Amino acid sequence: MRRFRNAKILATLGPSSDTPDVIRSLFEAGADVFRFNFSHGSHEDHRKRYQAVRALEREFEHPIGVLVDLQGPKLRVGVFEGGQATLEPGQSFRVDLSPAPGTAERANIPHPELFQALEPGTTILIDDGRIRLRADEVGPDYAVTEVEVGGEISDRKGFNVPDVILPLAALTEKDRRDLQFGLDLGCDWIALSFVQRPEDVAEARKLVGNRARVMSKLEKPSAIDHLEQIIELSDAVMVARGDLGVEMPPETVPGVQKQIVRASRRAGKPVVVATQMLDSMISAAQPTRAEASDVATAVYDGADAVMLSGETAAGKYPTESVTMMSRIIRQVEKDPLYRSLLDSGQHDPEATAADAITAAARQVAETMRAAAVVTYTTSGSTALRAARERPSVPILCLTPNTKTAQQLTVAWGVHTVVTEDATNINDMVERAGELSQTLDFAQPGDRLVVTAGVPFGTPGATNLLRIFWVEA
Repeated sequence: MRRFRNAKILATLGPSSDTPDVIRSLFEAGADVFRFNFSHGSHEDHRKRYQAVRALEREFEHPIGVLVDLQGPKLRVGVFEGGQATLEPGQSFRVDLSPAPGTAERANIPHPELFQALEPGTTILIDDGRIRLRADEVGPDYAVTEVEVGGEISDRKGFNVPDVILPLAALTEKDRRDLQFGLDLGCDWIALSFVQRPEDVAEARKLVGNRARVMSKLEKPSAIDHLEQIIELSDAVMVARGDLGVEMPPETVPGVQKQIVRASRRAGKPVVVATQMLDSMISAAQPTRAEASDVATAVYDGADAVMLSGETAAGKYPTESVTMMSRIIRQVEKDPLYRSLLDSGQHDPEATAADAITAAARQVAETMRAAAVVTYTTSGSTALRAARERPSVPILCLTPNTKTAQQLTVAWGVHTVVTEDATNINDMVERAGELSQTLDFAQPGDRLVVTAGVPFGTPGATNLLRIFWVEA
């Protein structure tokens, strides 16, 4: 099941991809990681999907990543008399904590935290920005606003407050239950929604421990203000363009996307670009040209992975969506311009022995036209360093740790194999040569460049580089 591309694909499971047969078809079409969206579905639904993924993994003897995406503190308005109301531009509209059904003059917003943070002039967006309010008068349990953009408002629509940091915990009680369930299942990644500040990530890391890795979803303007610190505390980040595009002017999102991808690459942390990538394929068998260009742009920028949401979770063409995304990635990676753009975004290695050796491995492999860079890793850090270098040759990662292999499925260009750890340098060379041939990475006479940490099995201790010729 070797993927002949570097960028990875995340596919969201849902009603359209609920059976083992469909999950299998998504994997065979190119899905590397499956996303379990805990905003929808029961624990039992997710358990069945998880079991199907792990059965598939055993059948193909190929690691598959599982990402549990927590819902986060989703903010919603209350209900309305008759289920809806119509707001006119320029009118006064009150929001408050009263549980009474809303009308065209007022609505319930059952979140005291909002009124703690509101100030006159603050913008409130409702229903993905379709309704825009500006706060004029603010009290401890109410706000009087002016409707700047009107329209129809209905029960339990979500709302956003882009101008302020709300005093909300990143993890709700539901999230904590879902987190524990996901960790008990054995998930590889926890995606943390609506991160506002570094402390949100630190809180989640304490709960997750070493049972999974934490991926911060960047969908709040306040998170961009703390981008470097959030990336440092996270194991990976996701450019969640759905809410980001609501809370920011749409024209700013492409630049922010590039900023996040570049910062993540500089830090050596995997970065996923998500939301509406092939959105029209929810109902059509082909994407628009603009959507194909959108996926391609993320790949040209050097993103580790791109993600499908509704396309595979609820669309009519889940397998076709994965196939199309894989085709776009492979086409981009064949383009000579891709390599020049990738190299232009390359950053100098950090002043450590591990980074120096990994950077040297890339240079040696390209100079000597090696068949692959082979990394031995326990924790995954050696493979992630190799991925950070974005070499022009494949990365074959050998690890004795199944969980590490599953977690590395999100990393750019890394093909991971679970195998026993090497006992000495000769064993390392022999094992790398045999597996590279078995997996069709190399032929007899090809060169391989190997990085590892000695003593073997020591996490994070990349201190060895070896060049050798593959023997028959």
